[in-house]
Amino acid sequence: MTTRRTANRSSLPATGFVLPALILFALSLLIGRGALAQATDFDGALAAFAAAESYPDKEAAAGLLIASGDARAEELLTAFLDGRLYTIRASGALVYAEETESGYSIVDVVSGESGGEVGRRDITRVTINNSLRGSVRELLASFGLRHPDPEQRQRAVLTVAESGDMALIATLEALRADESNDDVRDAIAAAVSILNLGSPDQATRLAAIEAVRSNVSTYVRTRLVQLEGDESLDTETRDAARSAIGAIERRVEGYELVKTIFFGLSLGSILVLAAIGLSVTFGIMGVINMAHGELMMLGAYTTWVVQQMFPNAIDVSVFIAIPLAFAVSALIGIGIERGVVRFLYGRPLETLLATFGISLILQQAVRTVFSPLNRAVSTPSWMSGSWEIVPGLDITLNRIAILVFSLLVFAALLYVLRCTRLGLEMRAVTQNRAMARAMGIRTARVDALTFGLGAGVAGVAGVALSQLTNVGPNLGQSYIVDSFMVVVFGGVGNLWGTFVSGLTLGVANKLVEPAVGAVMAKILVLIFLIVFIQKRPRGLFPQKGRAAEG
Repeated sequence: MTTRRTANRSSLPATGFVLPALILFALSLLIGRGALAQATDFDGALAAFAAAESYPDKEAAAGLLIASGDARAEELLTAFLDGRLYTIRASGALVYAEETESGYSIVDVVSGESGGEVGRRDITRVTINNSLRGSVRELLASFGLRHPDPEQRQRAVLTVAESGDMALIATLEALRADESNDDVRDAIAAAVSILNLGSPDQATRLAAIEAVRSNVSTYVRTRLVQLEGDESLDTETRDAARSAIGAIERRVEGYELVKTIFFGLSLGSILVLAAIGLSVTFGIMGVINMAHGELMMLGAYTTWVVQQMFPNAIDVSVFIAIPLAFAVSALIGIGIERGVVRFLYGRPLETLLATFGISLILQQAVRTVFSPLNRAVSTPSWMSGSWEIVPGLDITLNRIAILVFSLLVFAALLYVLRCTRLGLEMRAVTQNRAMARAMGIRTARVDALTFGLGAGVAGVAGVALSQLTNVGPNLGQSYIVDSFMVVVFGGVGNLWGTFVSGLTLGVANKLVEPAVGAVMAKILVLIFLIVFIQKRPRGLFPQKGRAAEG
């Protein structure tokens, strides 16, 4: 299994090329061109490239650049493809150029030193056409086969595989004999099999079809479809191609199911994070806190503020934001409880209306301070990209991180409630307030800390949400209804119920979504919850004992 950054491999060129033959072809072109005849090293090839005027001359010089084996050749030809390669009109020297407001900022190709800024008429772009562009891409891929980075070699091998040029099989076999990286060796073996799909020999072709039955790449499926539909081929080959296509499609369906379940768990972990704080305030205290979503929003904004304060520490900003978001939301939660909620215990309708008003106040306050515009929070590099479990099955790192994070938050909250003095006092006050007060427990203090704990967990949930979506004043409104559904479905006041119900609803939503669409999936889940609550009003895991009686 390998970890990789998200990359679109299919964007690599799929045109054919022959590594040794192309270089020999380039050399043959030079025989009749005196200006290029002696160019055998990087400096000579570079001079030839700078002097070349026609596209064939440029192609030949590009081949010599690659043949030199110099790492600078890759940078130069990449800049050539990107349109960043220019020549200085006065001297003819090659430079890299980036456009500025008044002209171009240039860097010398040979020395790598900055040449400052020049006017727009002082340099000329090195021209390229589509045919030359394809040839240069093929040369870069050939250079990549010897690249020191294994990932670069794998990409180059994939390009060779999609070239369809069977003459490269011998080259790949020679490379595999010297290759030390197992992943690259496997990629070379797969590339040889893919190239052999075009073999004129039936036995070789059938062996290649059998070898690619587990390869889920789009290119392989396209080649197999071509083989299946080629009436000039024998029946055995076409039947084998049809069978391989079926096997690949079944494998793809299995991978898609795994991805769907993972996305469901990811969505469920978000629901758990959003609902777990509400489970404390609503489930344990019996307070319908409609401002819970806004407390999550404050946690998300705290993450954004931290990144603005430490713009060069994006990779660690999340770890700084987590305790700060907890503190900010917890303090505001305590303020809400002390200023409003403590006067409304036992009056759920008034609590709902009061906290709804507070949610509007918090939204407007954020709009005033940060403006109504959404704010984008940068994702740390270690959460970017995806993790490739097997070829064709990869999952995004940020959702893995959030799933793990939700488990850690749940475990921490469970520890606080079950293994600390505060948790013991919270359970005592919940089950019998009068007896707890008689035992010397300061119930007012416990109420404030309980509400603050639930609010702080909401703030931590906001940190996670900031990694998935833009941060805005309406962020919390998207999750408040779902949070109440999770708490009610799992069982009011039961943390394990909240955890199980959140993951269950997330997976169920993602499993239904492909068949009926995102909106209808939410509607069906809501209908299911309504029917379920009719049958089991106390949820999946109803409370037992005095807490349930209260």
